[in-house]
Amino acid sequence: MDIIILTTVIASFFVVIGAAEPLAARLRLPYSVILAVLGILIGVGATFFLRTTLTDALNPVAEAILGLPIRSNVFLYVFLPTLLFQATLGMNLRRMLDDWVPILVLAVVAVVVATLGVGYALSWVSGLPLAVCLLVGAIVSTTDPSAVVSIFRSMSAPRRLARIIEGESLLNDAAAIALFGLFMGFVMLGLPDPDLGEAVARFPVLILGGALSGWMAARVAVWIMGLFGRHELAQLSVSVALPYLAYIGAEQIVGASGVIAVVAAGLTLNLTAPGRLSPQAWLNMRELWDVLAHWAGALIFILAALLIPRLLEEVRLEDFGLIVVVVVAAIAARSVILFGLLPLLTALRLSPPVDRPYRIAILWGGLRGAVTLALALAVTESLRVPGDVQRLVGILATGFTLFTLIVQGTTLRPVIHRLGLDRLSAMDEALSRQVVAVALQTVREDVARSTEDYDLSREIVRSEAKRFGDRLQEAVRAAEASADILDRDRITLGLIALAGHERDAILQKMRERTISARMADQVLSEADRLIEGTRTAGRNGYQRAARRSVAYGRTFRAAGLLHGRLGLPGPLARMTADRFELLLSQHLILRDLGVFIEGRIRRIHGRRVADLLHELLTRRIEMVETALEGLRLQYPGYAEELERRFIRRTALRLEEREYTVMREDGLIGAEVYTALMQDLNLRRAKAEARPPLDIAVQRTALVRQFPLFSDLDEATLKRLAGALKTRYVDAGEVLMRRDTAAPSVFFIASGAVKLETAGQSWRLGPGEMFGQMAILTRRPRRAEAHAIAPTTLMVLDEDRFRRLLARSDLLRSAVKASAEKRGIEPSEVLGGV
Repeated sequence: MDIIILTTVIASFFVVIGAAEPLAARLRLPYSVILAVLGILIGVGATFFLRTTLTDALNPVAEAILGLPIRSNVFLYVFLPTLLFQATLGMNLRRMLDDWVPILVLAVVAVVVATLGVGYALSWVSGLPLAVCLLVGAIVSTTDPSAVVSIFRSMSAPRRLARIIEGESLLNDAAAIALFGLFMGFVMLGLPDPDLGEAVARFPVLILGGALSGWMAARVAVWIMGLFGRHELAQLSVSVALPYLAYIGAEQIVGASGVIAVVAAGLTLNLTAPGRLSPQAWLNMRELWDVLAHWAGALIFILAALLIPRLLEEVRLEDFGLIVVVVVAAIAARSVILFGLLPLLTALRLSPPVDRPYRIAILWGGLRGAVTLALALAVTESLRVPGDVQRLVGILATGFTLFTLIVQGTTLRPVIHRLGLDRLSAMDEALSRQVVAVALQTVREDVARSTEDYDLSREIVRSEAKRFGDRLQEAVRAAEASADILDRDRITLGLIALAGHERDAILQKMRERTISARMADQVLSEADRLIEGTRTAGRNGYQRAARRSVAYGRTFRAAGLLHGRLGLPGPLARMTADRFELLLSQHLILRDLGVFIEGRIRRIHGRRVADLLHELLTRRIEMVETALEGLRLQYPGYAEELERRFIRRTALRLEEREYTVMREDGLIGAEVYTALMQDLNLRRAKAEARPPLDIAVQRTALVRQFPLFSDLDEATLKRLAGALKTRYVDAGEVLMRRDTAAPSVFFIASGAVKLETAGQSWRLGPGEMFGQMAILTRRPRRAEAHAIAPTTLMVLDEDRFRRLLARSDLLRSAVKASAEKRGIEPSEVLGGV
């Protein structure tokens, strides 16, 4: 093939890609549908010009188009890893992990149900071997969520819903391709009725092997990127190599799923790279992959659509009946998931509630595309698959894809409109009118100041002011006509706006490098939880999300158990350092939100709503400060190191700004600027490194700070620090119940505990203890204790406590005072000591 013609054809494809997006927007059709239609038209046109006798001038171009080396391996080894890898880099994994149960269940179960449903329905109707029918089911079980997700985003659908659909589709493709490889093997071996038990047994091996391969490849890639810290282009080049090497290594060396390996590699890079790369390098990497995935997705649709005329060359009349069976079975299988499994997960509180209109839109928006055609092409290319099976699989997969693209794709927006999903709610409509009125008032003031500065003609200013004033009056009348928004709804909308502004502030601090990229992801996740919690449950949802942001999670407590019982301090040290930095970042952001309430929310929603939001914000700040103070008490000195690191990074940011201004003003040249920035980047790399946290040293220092232990010698303190076990609890958690055995004593390192007994209650804080009375009186506990804030406890067993009590006069005095406060004779608790 002439290289000039081939280059011309490929360049022309990029012109088509560029024209497809604005055409899709103008026709209000999904982008993938436009690409597929253009690809089919190109293929049909090339075939026509090659076979017609009207002209031979375009024959070389037509031959080049039809002779493109389009093979299934091109799709599976070049385009597919690009799409999957970019999708994982663009995900907010910390928010995905919140919904991992519905994502994983929907993805895996959806593939299995679709594969079995289509396979058995086709086998029952056609009499084809079950292995072939299940192969067809696996091919058509992949979904392309881009159309429905883009529409959901355009109409402000819940973010969590779009996130679940994206996560499900990513794992859906991986699981479907793994099943495809499984049943393809049965077909090539000539097994008409495969043992599904064997297939199910091999499926986890493919998944786990691929996941392990991808994880290892990503860890090696991150290590290499760390070595290239000062060379951003080198880091980007390593990221480009990663998905392809992971895919090939898993497929050819390990014998596992290459698709799963790519997904695992992308997820691992998403979690680990922000802590190893500079914020700008991480941003540039994601932008690079966005462009690569855009081109790959568009090319895969166009090239796959070119194959459709070829795949349908041998279609027969009876094949249309089988296509209808596949369509009905696939839609029915999808309906079982959306209208059966999804409500069940919601009832079990494993998935957010999804309204019926959204489920209908997801059902009708389940388009199939390039992945389905690529898998069908792999079947038609295999020499070990019988010819009649090749023909039938190609026709059924292509016919089903055309149905989803042409019928479902072109009618998706009308269906969305019919369901009423593209219209604002009454509350949002009323709010939009008030926002317009407030915005226009601000604009009028700013325009008046600008016209005075510019010294414009009075007649022009007067006429434009009258025109703008008429529009403002109309907006004010519309806002007054819809001023019946309930205060409850105003509070909800105000909290959503406040959380949204908090998210914007985080992004700004990240761009300024005041917050590290690693911490920015976590703080952004907390802001997203605030938004979604408020949308779902109003003020209560906002407060629940706020409490969760400072609470100890399951993973944190698990890390504490690993340290306490197995002596593995690494996970706990890393997560404690993360918690320090997270709380410092939150404190930095929350401090500035009051200005937004006064400047914007008060003007839109009124004084009462603004005052309430100030109160809620004050409570959040107090929660963060309490949790931060608890960590300062528990780990003396470490918070100060982090604060010094923050000051250094802020100073470097300001220094960089000064150099940039001097360069723009021409005070320094390019050579001087480059030298200054190189030196600054070296110092910034040192400032970005987080100081290590030595839990063992910190625990000894913590024990030394307890007033109860101040009379102990150094050797006893060190032994006590090793004997104490750490327990992390959240607000509301019960620590001690009445009428239970008393195996240990609790010392409060940070937080607060409420103790209740005999109608009385006490609040205990850092440095105090509880649980000792039941041990010393040898009776069941009479008191009940629960945490009233995120609390860290140091736990000591009975034998060590008694030995410690015999050594410490201060501890005996504290026990005596506690007994007298509760009306117990001191001799009763200290008699045996």
